[in-house]
Amino acid sequence: LLNVCWYLRCSLSYRDLAEMLLERGVGVNHTTIYRWVQAYSPELDKRCRRALKPTNDSWRVDETYCKIKGTWKYLYRAVDSAGKTLDFMLSAKRDAKAAKRFLRKVLVV
Repeated sequence: LLNVCWYLRCSLSYRDLAEMLLERGVGVNHTTIYRWVQAYSPELDKRCRRALKPTNDSWRVDETYCKIKGTWKYLYRAVDSAGKTLDFMLSAKRDAKAAKRFLRKVLVV
């Protein structure tokens, strides 16, 4: 669980995390850490989202088009009146389904 948290919070690669565990005496392959992240990060997101600090009542949604690793993606962001990013989502398509998915993600607290 700590390894998954390190991956999500810091900019470490799976191989870096495997090396860190090896230094602590635990031999784990980097693909195993990848599988842990895929399996446990949705549950961590669900549990941690409730503990996030509440925001003020005034916030806006921003949508832009950006290039990530050579492909164009839509970036949805929710920003409060103080300029703090509440949440963001990348989407390959710009349609009502993607917008509703993002709003559901932002409004679930």
